[in-house]
Amino acid sequence: MTEIIDKQIATNLYFDRGFDSQAVKLLPGEYYVTNKDMLLVTVLGSCVAACIRDNLSGIGGMNHFMLPDGSGDSKSPLNASARYGTYAMEVLINQLLKLGARRANLEAKVFGGGNVLDGLTVANVGQRNSDFVLKFLAMEQIKVVAQDLVDIYPRKVYFFPKNSKVMVKKLRTTHNNTISLREKNYRTDLLKKEASGEIELFS
Repeated sequence: MTEIIDKQIATNLYFDRGFDSQAVKLLPGEYYVTNKDMLLVTVLGSCVAACIRDNLSGIGGMNHFMLPDGSGDSKSPLNASARYGTYAMEVLINQLLKLGARRANLEAKVFGGGNVLDGLTVANVGQRNSDFVLKFLAMEQIKVVAQDLVDIYPRKVYFFPKNSKVMVKKLRTTHNNTISLREKNYRTDLLKKEASGEIELFS
């Protein structure tokens, strides 16, 4: 299995009293897979999260990535790090299969890609992320059973892999810039690592 050292398993585990459930919160660049009855949560701006599960066993997981697959204008400032979307998806699928999911049973729900990053509207990060994830899943022959992509609002996503339930809250009244700052910092970090050669692939 090919992995990228920048992809990390989410470690922010907690008990969600509102849903009376064990939960994990995913940040940009993280993923999580489980065979337990628990809740996976993330907040998305221009990033995209894929919620993928085995529709028979309930084994499922989520990722949270910012940069799409390589395509488009070679002069794009995102082109150098465009591989992250590909590896985010591959890592998630590989980890699900490793946990016991069957590829033939996989289905996906995808969210995010909002136009919330000031200064990146020309690069159209949210739309490119959205286009990428749908194209990737089509190529992998994983059926997309639900989606909520693009728009101008950040989203909070709650995913229950065991029963396939997803709840999405659009943060229409968010007045702080926490999400935008988090994504800008994450993107800057990715580009710095790419330029310095700190990201290495290994098998």
